[in-house]
Amino acid sequence: MKDFLFKPFEEMTDKDYETVGFKSGLEIHQQLFTTKKLFCRCPAGKYSERYDAEILRHMRPTLSELGEYDGTALMEFKTKKDILYRINRESVCTYEMDDTPPFLINDEALDLALQCGLLFDCSIVDELHIARKQYLDGSIPTGFQRTAIFALDGKIPYKNRTIDIVQMSIEEDSCREISDTGHLRVYRTDRLGMPLIETVTGPNMRTPFEVAEVAEICANLIRSTNKVRRGIGSAREDVNVSVDGGTRVEIKGVPKIGRIPHLTYYEAMRQWNLLRLRDELHRRGITKETFETKSDDITRIVKKAHYLPIRTATDQGLLVKCVVLRGYFGLLHWQTQTDTYFSKEISDRVRVIACLTNIPNIIHSDSKGDTLTSADWQNIKRAVGAHDNDTMVLVWGNEQDTEMAVKEIIIRAKEATVGVPSETRQALRDGTNGFERILPGADRMYPDTDLPPTRITEERLKILRVNLPERFWKREKWYRKLGIPEDTIRELSISKFAPLFKFLVDEWRIDPILTAVVLIQFPKRLKKRSCDISLLDEEMIREIFRSYKDGLLSRDGILTAMQKSLKKGKFYPELLPKPLTTKELEDIITETNNELSKVRLINNENSKEVLMGLVMNKVRMSVEGKIVTEKINI
Repeated sequence: MKDFLFKPFEEMTDKDYETVGFKSGLEIHQQLFTTKKLFCRCPAGKYSERYDAEILRHMRPTLSELGEYDGTALMEFKTKKDILYRINRESVCTYEMDDTPPFLINDEALDLALQCGLLFDCSIVDELHIARKQYLDGSIPTGFQRTAIFALDGKIPYKNRTIDIVQMSIEEDSCREISDTGHLRVYRTDRLGMPLIETVTGPNMRTPFEVAEVAEICANLIRSTNKVRRGIGSAREDVNVSVDGGTRVEIKGVPKIGRIPHLTYYEAMRQWNLLRLRDELHRRGITKETFETKSDDITRIVKKAHYLPIRTATDQGLLVKCVVLRGYFGLLHWQTQTDTYFSKEISDRVRVIACLTNIPNIIHSDSKGDTLTSADWQNIKRAVGAHDNDTMVLVWGNEQDTEMAVKEIIIRAKEATVGVPSETRQALRDGTNGFERILPGADRMYPDTDLPPTRITEERLKILRVNLPERFWKREKWYRKLGIPEDTIRELSISKFAPLFKFLVDEWRIDPILTAVVLIQFPKRLKKRSCDISLLDEEMIREIFRSYKDGLLSRDGILTAMQKSLKKGKFYPELLPKPLTTKELEDIITETNNELSKVRLINNENSKEVLMGLVMNKVRMSVEGKIVTEKINI
């Protein structure tokens, strides 16, 4: 089975993914639409590029309840980062900076979260317990995120099976990263503390396309509440991927669902190729126990090298160090992802942990032609005592960074003898991914002692169930029976106007196709006319449809009525024209026809169409187009 080679993305079949044992699950983060943040009373959703102050901090790991350090926290600590926060006084307070205790949890946010849990058919916890989840990357100034599990053991339908919803949590959002260069990472704090929910699915998806489809279902189910934020950064997916023999790897912060298929395909390919690399190392007799390496300072040897990055480094007084990987000849050029090789696994570790961010940050003897000359490599080989079956990896920088880089090169090379390390990886634009950090473990979680438990009563849940929206897939099934245009069905099913649609069709007997087009397509047309469609509310649309139902407004006049109402900010009956009698309509047609007779037309065969257009411009809001057509064609 290990002889299987990944085909191009477009050629992979479901059977191919079954062969490699592809498995994937999701962690979906969605901001809730609240006025205040989760554990303070600062306004939520108030983004700004302006800042009033900067705060510099350094992060240190803390012990778990069992007296252990989380691996991710230790890794972040090794980076020795300066964390700089840019603060706007209008969107943060002393709570976010860990200078005052938290407020009690925002009840508005908790109610929205509980409703989402009910939508996913979850069991809601009886008591909410706040925990601290340690983050040493600086994304949260306190060094931890307050989070709480509120729902368990849910499910959603998918094809002919169900997808498990393992758990749902409510938590505070992190800062927005501005830059990360060398030992300095800069954050903007306006997003910090905003309430969001995390939905965790089981590893039930068996192809990359299934992952994207399930992500779409989960996202739409939450959006159907119309109480979550929309726009860039308001929703983010973390995708967990593994193959047979591999391990769970998390692709962090996927911004668009459409990118999931390629990202998961490339991660499956990467893991499969890393397992093949492990097997090749074992064939060479290199295991975790027999792994050998050595490192040397070779600054003096390469001081006169013509390779520009190294020549520049030595001219600046920096060091160049060489790591010899015994028996690794040719393996740093082992393909992991398309046009991506094992050398990038090492380069990424050096970039992230040793903070050597200038690319290239390493070179290696498996790729001689692009770097040093053959003579330079031979000189290094003799100086460090490397053999023909070894690979040499060079790294340059100051003493502290190169020492850390050497350690990380050795760690990552040794991990290759075991297989696939558990990591959090960054989604790249080309569909591939890069190392971000060691995958966090349970050791980073510990109870929060600042906040008491919150009881979730059955009475509270009963009230929330009353206002629970219908599942959008049930709405879609009904819409298809009604003959709603296919390109309108999904959008209407999660629209805030979906309940109004049901009322208009069931109670007022308005044509369902017309109603759907008015609710979904007309706002798009009005937006193109520079109308502020955020003013379009249920009351305004209801009154317009009431006028249509009572015969005071024509079908063709609905769009015009909506446009006029938006300009006024409200629907007024005065916006409606006076109803026309049959005699008045005939007089308008006669008058318009007389005006048209004085105009010279290029093609007289189109005279009726021109007359129709001119008349409709005068009577559009009052008379249906088909009535005007009948009168003109008599």
